[in-house]
Order: sequence, then C-alpha cells, then structure tokens
Amino acid sequence: MLPFSGVICPLLTPFEADGSIAKDLWIAHAKWVLGQGATHLSPFGTTGEALSLSVSERIAAVDLLIEAGIPADKLMPGTGLTALPDTLALTAHAVNSGCAAAMVLPSFFYGAVGETGQARYFSELIEKVADDRLRLILYHIPQNSGVPVPPSLVATLSQRFPKTVCAYKDSAGNWDNTAAVIAAAPGISVFPGSESFLTQGLSAGGAGCISATVNLNAANIRAVFDGASAGQNVAAADEEMKRVRLAVQKAGLIGGMKALLAFRSGDKRWLNLRAPHLNATIEQGAALAEALGPHAIAHIG
Repeated sequence: MLPFSGVICPLLTPFEADGSIAKDLWIAHAKWVLGQGATHLSPFGTTGEALSLSVSERIAAVDLLIEAGIPADKLMPGTGLTALPDTLALTAHAVNSGCAAAMVLPSFFYGAVGETGQARYFSELIEKVADDRLRLILYHIPQNSGVPVPPSLVATLSQRFPKTVCAYKDSAGNWDNTAAVIAAAPGISVFPGSESFLTQGLSAGGAGCISATVNLNAANIRAVFDGASAGQNVAAADEEMKRVRLAVQKAGLIGGMKALLAFRSGDKRWLNLRAPHLNATIEQGAALAEALGPHAIAHIG
C-alpha cells in the first residue's frame, strides 16, 4: 500500500480587488472541489500563486479552511521557500494543524549547491520540525524553480527518512523522470503533475495525480482514477479528460482557469491575480468555455 493515492487539487487562490485573499470564495471553492471528488487539497502550490503570498498570509489561509470545517487531514499545503526558517515555519504549522502532508520545493535560488546541498536542506527541515507526524511530498518543477529533485535524491531521502519522505510530485511533464522515481523509491507515492499521465502512472505503480485542472474537472478525473484503479476500460473517458486538460493548458493554467470560473460563476473576483501575473479577463473565460463545450466539466457556482 502506498502512503497516499488519489486525485489532489493544487487549489487556486481567489483575490479581492485590493489583492487580499477573497475568504468566502476561497472556502466555497475548496468545499466545491472536495465535493466533486478530489481526495485532498494542496493550498499554495504553483497554481495557488504561492510564491506571491507571504508566510503569514499562507498560515492564516490554511487556518481559515480548517475553521470553515474542512478536515485538516484533507490538506497538503505547499510549504517550500528558499529560506529554511520560512519553510520550517510553514511546515511546522501544517504538522501542528493536523494536515496530511506538506509539499516542499527544493531551496530554489542557490542551484549550484547541487544534490548534496538539497539533501542538507530537506534533512535539516525534517530534523528541525522534529515531529513523527510530518509527511513530506517532494515537489519537482524545475522549469519554474530552476532546481530539480532527481530520482537519486528521492532515493537518498526516502531511505534516510522512510516514515517522513513519503511522496513526490512530478510537474516536469517528463514521463521518463516519473518512471525513474517510481523505480528509485518504490515505497513512496509518485504523483504526475498532470492527469495526462494519470492512467500511465497508475499502470506503472504511480499513486494518482496532483493536477491544476482538478480545480475544474475533479469529478471526471476522479472517475478515471477510480475506473483505472478497478481495472475497468476507461479509454474514452481518459481521452476526454486529456482533451479538457490540453484546452485549459493552452488557455493558461492559472489565468485561464480563473477566467473560466469568473465566466461560469459570474463572480468577477476570480479575474484577480497577484503580481507579477496579469489579471484574467472575461473574454478569456468565454473563449475557454467555447473550446471546452457546455458539458465538458461540472456546473460551477
């Protein structure tokens, strides 16, 4: 049995016009995505514009979800920052709040330190949290971070901390790397960062997916996950799921999804993004809705 499996949503973060988190929309969207079939939520991943928010904002927002009745064990917040003390603060808060896991980027500025330096960073984080409840998801997105989490590092960390380093999110879009991690660390849960690799991953020993488009299409992605896990023929549903993913990807995974949510729900706060991103437009949402078709995803709002 893998430590975790399923369809995990890197939750979008809605903002008011002044840039503050739109609290009611944040809670409502989180509950809607879980209701659609997501197994867990991962606030403050790349999709949630995490690197545009402060440590204190992220802590308060996770608290808000829990206070609104979302079970802490459904949450896997992103906690990785360049400075170890900041990562430690976010990760310790996740553990003390009862979250299922913390998803952690490598320290992503001093890339020249290589694998040995990153091993020190993750090791010191685990040792300083000093809590047996900590479960760590290593987050590999080198096209954004500039720093990889290669299979050899995953193997080293999972062997050194077998109860703690339990999962890996691969957002590089490179199946060969995903397969190499599954082979290098067979005891951990390996999640492709797109449902485009969901069925391929499951057949190779993967755990599901952690995908931006779960924000919109959780019900259909979950249906493919459940069907494939049960050995059913999900070929047609898989192709439709991939079509939706490609359309949203072309529209922009953050701005495009927010634009569609604004268009479909009528709540224009979804158009707000934090700098350095540009705000989305209703026109973008209308174009994506047309590309998807009226029945491609569940009713929103």
